[in-house]
Amino acid sequence: MRAIGWLVLPLVTLAGCTGRDGLDVELATVGRATVTEVVEAPATVVAKASATVTAQAAGRIETLNVEEGQHVNAGDVLLTIDSPDAEEQLEQARVAVDEAQRSEYISIPRADFSRTQDATDTAAEDAFARAREAAAQIPDEPTRAAFLAQIDQSEAAYAAISADAQAAVRNFNGGLASLAEALSSLSAAQRAQAEAALTVAERTVESLTVQAPIRGTVVFAPSGGQQGTPDVAGLLESLPARSGLVGEAASGGAQDAAVPTRPTLEVGTPVSTGVPLISIVDVSELSLAAEVDETDVLLVTAGVPAEIEVDAVPGGSYSGTVESVDLSPTSSSRGGVSYVVRLSLGPGSMPDSSAAPTLVPGMSAVARLAVRTETNAIAVPSSAIIREGSQDTVWVIVDGRAMRQVVTLGAQGEEIVAVTRGLEIGDRIVARGADRVSEGDELS
Repeated sequence: MRAIGWLVLPLVTLAGCTGRDGLDVELATVGRATVTEVVEAPATVVAKASATVTAQAAGRIETLNVEEGQHVNAGDVLLTIDSPDAEEQLEQARVAVDEAQRSEYISIPRADFSRTQDATDTAAEDAFARAREAAAQIPDEPTRAAFLAQIDQSEAAYAAISADAQAAVRNFNGGLASLAEALSSLSAAQRAQAEAALTVAERTVESLTVQAPIRGTVVFAPSGGQQGTPDVAGLLESLPARSGLVGEAASGGAQDAAVPTRPTLEVGTPVSTGVPLISIVDVSELSLAAEVDETDVLLVTAGVPAEIEVDAVPGGSYSGTVESVDLSPTSSSRGGVSYVVRLSLGPGSMPDSSAAPTLVPGMSAVARLAVRTETNAIAVPSSAIIREGSQDTVWVIVDGRAMRQVVTLGAQGEEIVAVTRGLEIGDRIVARGADRVSEGDELS
């Protein structure tokens, strides 16, 4: 949404005018002014950082070392939880690791047929030798040759059978080795699983001592362990007052709204796994997150100044500067597409020039971003501009008659706009009532 510019120099001289047909319009002389184009965006005050710690195991609060509103540093012990279940799981995990570590490498004895094979081979060799000696005694040459050839065939057949037997033994032993290796791998996997379970159990027990993840102010989770946002009202009360106005801001609208149940966290309180316990909010440096509509976001860049009004501080005004513009779009609260613009948040002041109160995270605000400023610009009242299709036009008085003039606009305030092309200083224009004018109307 665009809004009025903040600083306007003397612009034009307006004069009432009645035309030939009784037109009631106002004329003006084009002059110069400083025009600031402003984009309005709803915003929220955000903390420098915030973190919520949750219960990692079911149990009861054993010790509570902090109070609501207390400042803590990262690593400070906030509380401890007594969890018999977590302790029991740790002991079971240790026993499982001990049992798994006692499992050594599994070895299966290999089959050994070497002695039997050697004896069989020796007996065969002796048998073939005796057969050859007997064949040598045969006097008939053809018969002797035939008998020796048969012995050679038998010996070759035996050699083949012996080789197959040896291969079978090797394959058998290889299968036993693979089985032993597989069983050993399974044992190693069981050990690794047991050790991983032990690590998880140890970390769970360690987490029973809850530490602050960041520095900041302690905010107890909503009573009953219900999930939700930190108790902003409680945080506001816990912060130091500035210029005596914090209490006034806190009591202004807060009493009219439903006040959330004050958190209760004490020794003996039962907790469940995953339930938020304490939030740590770092309010040492506040900033602003604004939602800028997609139609205006291209005008917003880092360094753009902003004036900020906060609902909780009527009349107060804070300064800010755009630090970054998110590249990913979000669904705006008004519907449509918007982009989050992050701004630094400077000091504020009240109408009587006193310091404005210190804000707290979650407060609603409106950021007015001065996206464009043109100084000493040719400018006209915004009421003089007529939009026709894709063109902006102005009625210019030439020789006492209205003539349509196409113009190019620059920075656009709510009351005045800068004209970069189409008009010159001293031109007479229709400043108000332009919708009642027609081409050639007599105006003076």
